[in-house]
Amino acid sequence: MQWQLRGDRPIYQQLMEQLTEQIVSGQLGAGDKVPPVRELAAEAGVNPNTMQRALADLEREGLMYTNRTSGRYVTEDKEMIAKIREQIASDRISEFLAGMSQLGFTEKEIVALLEKRRGEEKKNGTEE
Repeated sequence: MQWQLRGDRPIYQQLMEQLTEQIVSGQLGAGDKVPPVRELAAEAGVNPNTMQRALADLEREGLMYTNRTSGRYVTEDKEMIAKIREQIASDRISEFLAGMSQLGFTEKEIVALLEKRRGEEKKNGTEE
């Protein structure tokens, strides 16, 4: 994974967000074994204690669980993962709409811009 950490917020929160994104996007699937703390910390370039805190908080939230004999795993609760995915999407849409509104765009203009962009992506073959 490509870890992108900024100095504007606590690192463990950013790690939690990025791990959550890995889970909701399917990069870490339901029931998957999570790499060891030290491995993740080295990959992200952070202190293992910071990574441990992020993972422990994700456990408290129910996104991960620990099997004492074999390590940490992503929850198998696909419904929970779907709810979190939808919440993240909703939050991002709200942020986007607020930003566009601050720029003075109306709802109709926003929809027109999105449709134009989608058409460009179809034309260029970059649509997902």
